[in-house]
Amino acid sequence: MLCPCDTPEGEACGLVKNLALMTHVTTDEDETPITSLCYCLGVEEMSLLSGEELHSPNSFLIILNGLILGKHKRPQMFANGMRTLRRAGKVGDFVSIYVNEKQRCVYIASDGGRVCRPLVIADNGVSRIKHHHMKELKVGEATSETTHIEIEPFTILGVCAGLIPFPHHNQSPRNTYQLTRMDTLIYLLSYPQRPLLTTRTIELVGYDKLGAGQNATVAVMSYSGYDIEDAIVMNKSSLDRGFGRCIVMKKMSAVLQKYEGSCDQFSTPSKSQYDAEKIQILDKDGLASPGEIIRHQDVYLQKECPIDPKTAAKSHPSQIKYRTSKQTYKGAEGETPVVDRVALCSDRRNNLCVKFMIRHTRRPEVGDKFSSRHGQKGVCGTIIQQEDFPFSERGICPDLIMNPHGFPSRMTVGKMIELLGSKAGVSCGKFHYGSAFGEPSGHADKVEDISETLVKHGFCYNGKDFLYSGITGTPLQAYIFMGPIYYQKLKHMELLMHARGMGPRQLITRQPTEGRSRNGGLRVGEMERDCLIAYGTSNLIYERLMISSDPFEAQVCRKCGLLGYINYQTKTRLCSTCKNGDNMSSMKLPYACKLLFQELQSMNIVPRLQLAD
Repeated sequence: MLCPCDTPEGEACGLVKNLALMTHVTTDEDETPITSLCYCLGVEEMSLLSGEELHSPNSFLIILNGLILGKHKRPQMFANGMRTLRRAGKVGDFVSIYVNEKQRCVYIASDGGRVCRPLVIADNGVSRIKHHHMKELKVGEATSETTHIEIEPFTILGVCAGLIPFPHHNQSPRNTYQLTRMDTLIYLLSYPQRPLLTTRTIELVGYDKLGAGQNATVAVMSYSGYDIEDAIVMNKSSLDRGFGRCIVMKKMSAVLQKYEGSCDQFSTPSKSQYDAEKIQILDKDGLASPGEIIRHQDVYLQKECPIDPKTAAKSHPSQIKYRTSKQTYKGAEGETPVVDRVALCSDRRNNLCVKFMIRHTRRPEVGDKFSSRHGQKGVCGTIIQQEDFPFSERGICPDLIMNPHGFPSRMTVGKMIELLGSKAGVSCGKFHYGSAFGEPSGHADKVEDISETLVKHGFCYNGKDFLYSGITGTPLQAYIFMGPIYYQKLKHMELLMHARGMGPRQLITRQPTEGRSRNGGLRVGEMERDCLIAYGTSNLIYERLMISSDPFEAQVCRKCGLLGYINYQTKTRLCSTCKNGDNMSSMKLPYACKLLFQELQSMNIVPRLQLAD
């Protein structure tokens, strides 16, 4: 009923589930005809039975949607009769009948919210679908006790898991990782392709009609040292030809507020303004024109707002004074996005809302994430000219180079078979299949058949090619595993580089804020602290945890060990508990530590500081 692979990573793992391919959720059915049918099949009402009949070991309770209808003396015959009527179409298709021998009950369910999936019915282990149906349906080993047979094994997986070729050859978590990446494919690819190695699920759900990736020629080899830890080396000429190029859409909006007696209004731009080059994309109505190139700090909306909305409510419309307000585009320097669409609409408060859609074509760069369909993600480590890339005897140059160390520990054999199948598909001009558990039924090509196809078209049976170095021109010392693999481009991460010296602090703890967006500090956590302790760098710990964080000069009473304060008017120090300042000392401690002491005191826990000389 549920896909065994499709669940998110992290805290919701195993709690968020997805339905398998052919499942559906039932809706409510009328109970009245089922109730009357049960009584016709020999169900006896409880009120008409004696105590002996009620407690008879052979009689079973008949329960419909949690309500007891009565008892039946021959439960198995009753259940078979109900199933026969259901298969004849006299009862709803999704009425389920289950005999529970342990509880001596027959459960009938016709309510909504149950998950159902279709199966082939078998009588004494023999399928009801006869020989002329069996050409496409090959049945496995069935015993006389078998009552149902799977229509097709790949239907146990969900929609997303069905897009992975040869998932039964991969380590299970890899398939799960791939499914968590499916939702990050936000991009509109400029040149999408359908995968060369497809599955039956891809054809069923129409994924091949709307591709979300490209078939990249991959060489599995080590190159340049920029490919460690799953990084991939990319071919510059492939990127020039459009590999991985995508369109990113960004939405911006502005609201024209309404006030009592006045409102914001569009302002016509004047070409004689001092910042005329910033407003050149504006139309006569003060809005950016669709199709215009918008650069950093360009104005995309110019409006007029009342200077004083309160006095404007009492004034005549002609006497209201307005000020010009501009909204500028904040983007990266050097980028040339385009205004795609401008739409006018109303928001919840009935204010006029202007929405701008900005379109930007982005080509892959160092740091962009790519992933195959087997949970093998990698960032672009470096981009190298095609002249320096290795090439085969046929002159084929790979689009990207992947480090071979990505295979042994991850055990994604499905990716290797995908490369073989795609290579065979390119050479013979036919799509190959890799559906889950599909080899016996012909929905997945066998490696032996793929190898035969490769040999027939002049390739090595194991997919390896004879490559020449692009730098020296001499043959490489080993045969290289090379062929097409379907790669997807993952969501672009913004620049993560961040550093700070002094900066903003939190109000409560007086410690530096957190996060790049708030210009936060770099946290030294418990593990980092443990490392510094192990190295014996006491001054560095002191600096990191106090001087650079939240130093505070506290007044401590030597007598009672509690915190005091300075009276700045009289310039004297006082202890709050002893009510005098005879035994006060100054000491430095982190502000968060002083805050902790005060919070403990509020809970009647008194921490006392014992000062050394």
